[in-house]
Amino acid sequence: MIARITPPMTDIKHYDLIVIGSGPGGYVGAIRAAQMGMKVCCIERDKLGGVCLNWGCIPTKALLHNAELYMEAIRHGETWGIEIKPEHVKVNWEKVVGRSRSITGQLNSGIAFLFKKNKIDHVVGHAKITAGKTAAGPCKVEVRKASGTYYKGASEGEAQIITADRVMLATGAAPKQLPFAPCDGKTIISSYEAMNLPTRPASMLIIGSGAIGMEFAYFYNAFGTKVTVVEMQDRILPIEDDDISAAAMKTFAAQGITFRVGSSVKAIDKNAKGAKVTLYEVKDEKKTDIIEVEIVLVAVGVGARYDGLFDPSLGVRICDAGPSKGHIWTDYQDKPEPSYQTSVPGVYAIGDVIGPPWLAHVASEEAVACVERMKGHHTLGVDYASIPGCTYCNPQVASIGMTEREAKAKGLKYKVGKYPLKAHGKAIAVGATDGLVKIITSEPYGEILGAHIFGEDASELIGEIGLAKRLEATAEDIISTVHAHPTMHEAIHEAALATEGRVIHG
Repeated sequence: MIARITPPMTDIKHYDLIVIGSGPGGYVGAIRAAQMGMKVCCIERDKLGGVCLNWGCIPTKALLHNAELYMEAIRHGETWGIEIKPEHVKVNWEKVVGRSRSITGQLNSGIAFLFKKNKIDHVVGHAKITAGKTAAGPCKVEVRKASGTYYKGASEGEAQIITADRVMLATGAAPKQLPFAPCDGKTIISSYEAMNLPTRPASMLIIGSGAIGMEFAYFYNAFGTKVTVVEMQDRILPIEDDDISAAAMKTFAAQGITFRVGSSVKAIDKNAKGAKVTLYEVKDEKKTDIIEVEIVLVAVGVGARYDGLFDPSLGVRICDAGPSKGHIWTDYQDKPEPSYQTSVPGVYAIGDVIGPPWLAHVASEEAVACVERMKGHHTLGVDYASIPGCTYCNPQVASIGMTEREAKAKGLKYKVGKYPLKAHGKAIAVGATDGLVKIITSEPYGEILGAHIFGEDASELIGEIGLAKRLEATAEDIISTVHAHPTMHEAIHEAALATEGRVIHG
């Protein structure tokens, strides 16, 4: 069995590194540190794997795959000679949700195995850092019995004291709530509850059209919920390239999702049937509308989670401006090659708790860079200009690098290549012709500034562009790379050709 310690204990154990949080940043950092010979323990107040494994990345993909199968059968079945009518298909909602939950259990066990394999101690409880590293002694962490959920970390009972040369924080983030209508877990919910509703609601209003909002919009719409998405910006998926946002809105509206862009929520009044939501137009607040729904899902972003983590005497610095406002400050804010050191000596922080981009793969890479730099290893670190972002509705959205909007704002000379999937052989064969690939290159050298994909397997296709950017490849390098036929990857080749005015099939 894994070395699992439950407080309280009388003996003080000392480690080279204490990791607080076991999500994709925490557990990866702990394992990499152990590989380099460090004595490591990981403190987690809930299930191993953090939000990503238990309530985010992995279980949502299980739910979305179920929705994709259902939608494909209903939408294309007759065309493909497999006649399936909605009235003849029975959806076992309990099993739809249950499958995603069982997957998390499997992966929890997997992390426990990896901890055992790498001789990492797993301490169960709520951590509080009471001292940073000084000439007088090491970092000190109190661990108490934890109660509550991920974002309600109460502490109680006698404290266990653990010391370490260094502490790495990987406590992630929690969903933001509306100040005038906090989540109650029943009528007004966050992404946590949206993953585990006991029954499918007849109607749902989703506030926010980012990745989380759009993934749940796709999922519930696929199974028959009447979904309305409210977005303050004038487009959905507002961080994506404008062409991608427009194409996505057209496709998902055709699937049955209602969009209210340029709108915001003024009030939510709960009642026996659900809630009355009052909307107003951002450009004219006097124009209001009321929508009645069974469930309201708040998907307006996340905030850093460090409740109860620091003794007040430590005076930990929190960012007070910019995109990371409200998050823990580290030298990542100031240095091109950060150590991820916080303002508290010996205490480091990585992942969502230090600010955007709030992505699991970024947390993992930051954790590796952090612990390798602790050991004095040379590391290339994280290329923040080349972080892929993906939204896993169907069709998928994936992007890397600059949008055209950003390139224009920077005053860069650039070229754009677009390739619509309606002309693509593999897309036609599998019934996935909605979407496009867009590549932005610099002039005159053809350096890849950004790439944006809306379509089948977009989250897989973006990897080619990520590698190309890392190797400083040009559009000509992609053009001269032979792509297998027939594949969706050929769409990347065609978009690269389009930047040079040489597209073949577009």
